Amino acid sequence: MPTPSWIHPAPLPYETQLALRAPGEITLLVIHCTELPDLAMAREYGERALYENGTGNSGHFYIDRDGRVEQYVALDRVAHHVRGQNAHSLGIELVNRGRYPHWLDSRHQSMDEDYPEAQLRALEDLLRWLRGELPSLTQIAGHEALDTTQEPASDDPTLRVRRKLDPGPRFPWPRVQAVFDSARG
Repeated sequence: MPTPSWIHPAPLPYETQLALRAPGEITLLVIHCTELPDLAMAREYGERALYENGTGNSGHFYIDRDGRVEQYVALDRVAHHVRGQNAHSLGIELVNRGRYPHWLDSRHQSMDEDYPEAQLRALEDLLRWLRGELPSLTQIAGHEALDTTQEPASDDPTLRVRRKLDPGPRFPWPRVQAVFDSARG
């Protein structure tokens, strides 16, 4: 499965410590947004070792606002990107501020940054390539649809806010779903 030249390999330092899986086990693609200001900060968060085995949270692919695609985790490795769904899914992270830096503040729950056209075109190219390489990939979802956990608000613990809202209300689901569906292998 050769990787296209427009996907830039950038493996995380702990990538080889992530569990292996057969590509045929991948059935779900999960769209995220980083909820961070830039790709450099997303990389910093991805490199943080959070678990006893020295791994952390990250997606497989990161797409910057200018359309640059970086691959942090190989397809045959299980990345930690969505609770309960990692073993059979791929995570694609789109650089977008989201609610940064007030993720759980009840007064700052709007996500108002648009996704640039270059970023969306790169996502579409990536979806087409992945669908061609992985016939088992038949589902797509946003992080917010899979993790509906509510947490106490950071500004008022008596209030509860959604832990995950990404990719958020500005994400063009009809457009992306149409590309995903038309790219069936």
